[in-house]
Amino acid sequence: MRIIVTGGTGLIGLSLVRSLARDGHEVIVLTRDPAKKTVELPSGARAHKWDARTADGWSHLADGADAIVNLAGEPISGGGTIPSRWSDARKKRIFESRVYAGLAVVDAVEAVATKPKVVIQASAVGYYGQRHDDEILTEDAKPGSDFLGATCVAWEDATKPVEELGVRRAIVRTGLVLTMDGGPLPITVMPFRFFVGGPIGGGEQWWPWIHLYDEVAAIRFLIENEATQGAYNLTAPNPVTNKDFAKIIGRVMGRPSFMPTPGFALSLGLGEIATLVLDGQRAVPKRLLEAGFKFRYAELFYALRDVIK
Repeated sequence: MRIIVTGGTGLIGLSLVRSLARDGHEVIVLTRDPAKKTVELPSGARAHKWDARTADGWSHLADGADAIVNLAGEPISGGGTIPSRWSDARKKRIFESRVYAGLAVVDAVEAVATKPKVVIQASAVGYYGQRHDDEILTEDAKPGSDFLGATCVAWEDATKPVEELGVRRAIVRTGLVLTMDGGPLPITVMPFRFFVGGPIGGGEQWWPWIHLYDEVAAIRFLIENEATQGAYNLTAPNPVTNKDFAKIIGRVMGRPSFMPTPGFALSLGLGEIATLVLDGQRAVPKRLLEAGFKFRYAELFYALRDVIK
């Protein structure tokens, strides 16, 4: 297959690119700086320049492509180990980077004679808003009205016009991706290394997690299965509360897990972005399981044991 990936040098994107290239597929990674990013790409993948806002200079690549995987967007947490505050300017970049990338994909699909077979559109469980309750959230749940909810709605809607062009589209609403190479896990684990780990805030908030292996496998599953379309929660079938998450980290690392991190301190230090860990969603992968996807890591203990070295 020939697959175009936007955001292909990010945490999820690079793992997907490596997986596809390893299996002999032709992978084209759209990036602002091809010369710099080429060194990160595996054999079988190549970088092509784009401005992350338009289809200029790359739309021809979509002609006859098997898939476009649109993962592009400004990092929600700022891209560093420690999350950075959401200023108004950062929130604007987060929002616009997702919408413009999606519109560029639509323009590319519209411009070519032989349309791609499928567009995989990234999103997040933040679509459902930040919720404190125990409501089980399947893909039919309504979106939230907060910043993340509104951003995810616009993100998803950006590529919706490809469906009118006859292209199958699947939306991946991703949860907390477990890997020590980035995302929330490294900073979550850090206190446990010094024997001061524990729940964050009240600990009752739900954390919908997924192992990076299953994240990549699920995206590939949706690319390859022509019967799939619409929204899919990319979360393991057994979400846990933050309190249980901390206990399981303690078990895996052989560390205590009784020292809580006060929620007010995080809110004071990080501002609005602290909601990413202080709130959550009890999202479950109903449609993914119904489609026949099999998780390698359905239980958190085994996922963390694999990830934490």
